[in-house]
Amino acid sequence: MRLFPRSLFGQIVLALVAGILVAQLAGTWLLLDDRSRFGDRLRREYAAQRIAGIISVLDAAPAEERPRLVRALSVPPTRLTLDEPWQAGGAELGPEASVFLQRVSRELERPLPLQVLSIRHVPRAERRPGRDTERQDRHMRHDGPLVLLAVTQARLGDGTVVTFRHALPQPPSDWPLRLLGLLALRAIVVALLSGWAVRRLTRPLASLANAADGLARNLDQKPLDEKGPQEVARAARSFNAMQRSLKAYLETRAQALAGVSHDLRLPLTRLRLRLEQLPENDARAAMQRDIEEMDAMVGGTLDYLRAGADTEQAVKLNLVALLEGLAEDAEAAGAKVSLHGTAAPLTARPQALRRCLANLIDNARRYGGGAVDVTLVDNASSVEIRIEDRGAGIPAEERERVFEPYVRLEASRARHTGGTGLGLAIARAVARAHGGEVALAGRAGGGTAAVVTLPRR
Repeated sequence: MRLFPRSLFGQIVLALVAGILVAQLAGTWLLLDDRSRFGDRLRREYAAQRIAGIISVLDAAPAEERPRLVRALSVPPTRLTLDEPWQAGGAELGPEASVFLQRVSRELERPLPLQVLSIRHVPRAERRPGRDTERQDRHMRHDGPLVLLAVTQARLGDGTVVTFRHALPQPPSDWPLRLLGLLALRAIVVALLSGWAVRRLTRPLASLANAADGLARNLDQKPLDEKGPQEVARAARSFNAMQRSLKAYLETRAQALAGVSHDLRLPLTRLRLRLEQLPENDARAAMQRDIEEMDAMVGGTLDYLRAGADTEQAVKLNLVALLEGLAEDAEAAGAKVSLHGTAAPLTARPQALRRCLANLIDNARRYGGGAVDVTLVDNASSVEIRIEDRGAGIPAEERERVFEPYVRLEASRARHTGGTGLGLAIARAVARAHGGEVALAGRAGGGTAAVVTLPRR
């Protein structure tokens, strides 16, 4: 399974969503960090103001009123006591305690002795039921994961010592589910909008690719819509212009081939007529063979030139029926043909495909000892036709060269052995015009296998 998409659409959408999501995560993290710092500063300022206010109230109150005031003011998040002694010297708690004392001193109406005994974090585990009284006080009842507990002492004007235990609930360090859900919702919305926009932009490119794939099979296909972004519209216009040029070129070529076919066969017909007036002898027979060979060469050359530019319409073709007909023709010529397999109808040009398969079966008949095995294999995306003979075979290094026009491995130029050297070239040109291919391979036990692969499109 590929995690990274291969299509242009998938890569653009992935880049957009990933980029926006990373930017959102980074921005959210910075925002939460800034809010956490600001909230912590506000909580500390509030604690300093509350403690300073309570100290000022107790310092101004009569001694007999202070216990009542302590009970009234000892509410979360602050707990007060008057029965703890002054701990001389305090503790060395570092800059955090010094800053806290400065804040409290700044809020007092008059300077009084102050000291911080401790500042520590109290985790949730220490606030569960069953712990000691200090940890169970109401000022510690907070559901957050962490509480910052500051223990502070102040000496009033008459020497009374007030001990404060002030809890500062700390914000959770993990991201709230609501925020994560919001980020996920944003990612989904961005993905949907990006997918719609990118699909709209890349659809003309997909149409261009499909048109390029189908151009070899159908020059009369519908021209592309010249819409979309400027670059895509320009590419579509260029493709349409190329299609028109190719179509005009092939039409001109077809007219030229028709003229050449007429002009070449007319002298051959005259030669045949004149040959009929000559007496029967060996010279006349040799001339007759030469004329037949010339006619076959002209026909083969014209067939090769037409193979890649056939204007025949493609139709649904029954391959089994076509191969059965070709097998009967080969058997009439003295071959023994065995046909195996079946396949669903295939869209193809019937006469062109018949010429392709007939050439391959004829090659197998002439050079394979007369026995030909034809196997039809139907796949989901293509049809494979395997034509095997039992002859001497073709060396592996020569299997591609024999597809070149006029190349023959036979030394003789006689029709009954070497042929014209165009049969395989025509077969490959027809197969490629259908978007397929013809390849040669060795056959187990000796001989050659010609494999025709035709796509289902």
